[in-house]
This record gives sequence, structure tokens and C-alpha cells, in this order.
Amino acid sequence: MKNFVVKGFVFPLVLAFAFMSVMAVLSYSEDTPVKKININAASVKELQKLPQIGAVVAQRIVDYREKNGKFSKIEEIMKVKGIGEKMFLKIKPLITAE
Repeated sequence: MKNFVVKGFVFPLVLAFAFMSVMAVLSYSEDTPVKKININAASVKELQKLPQIGAVVAQRIVDYREKNGKFSKIEEIMKVKGIGEKMFLKIKPLITAE
């Protein structure tokens, strides 16, 4: 009897969790708006939210911006040491220079 009660309690929980996981995946699409990070205004902490951007590279972005002025287009971020074309392509959809 005890085993039946446990199975009767655990199984619905597992099903509910699986259902919620599937629904979360299905609700996301390429059209889901993503709040882009403005590389002309973002703090070091905000820049670190970008993939593969750690504290050192984030600080370099801020330093570059302070020394050279605002980025006029996002491609200019590749002038920052540590950001090459591969990294730029990963962060490109997540940044703006507005």
C-alpha cells in the first residue's frame, strides 16, 4: 500500500515537470525578443552577461570606450583586445551600439 501511495505521488510530479519543460522549450522561438546590451552604455557587470566575456575583457571594452569614444557600429568592438571575429559572431545578436 505504501509503495502504491509513493508511486501515485511521484509519477504525477514527474509528468508535471516534464510537461512544464516541454512547454518552456516550445514557447521560445527565434522571434522571442531579446534585450540587447548597449556596448556604449553597459557597465562591466552588464557586459559580463555576454557569452565568453569575463571581467577582464568587459573592463577592456569600457576602457576602450572611454579612451576612443562611443562605438559607432557594433563591429568596432573587434578593435578591443580579446574580441576576435569568432567571439563577435557569438555576441553580435546580443549587442547594440545605439
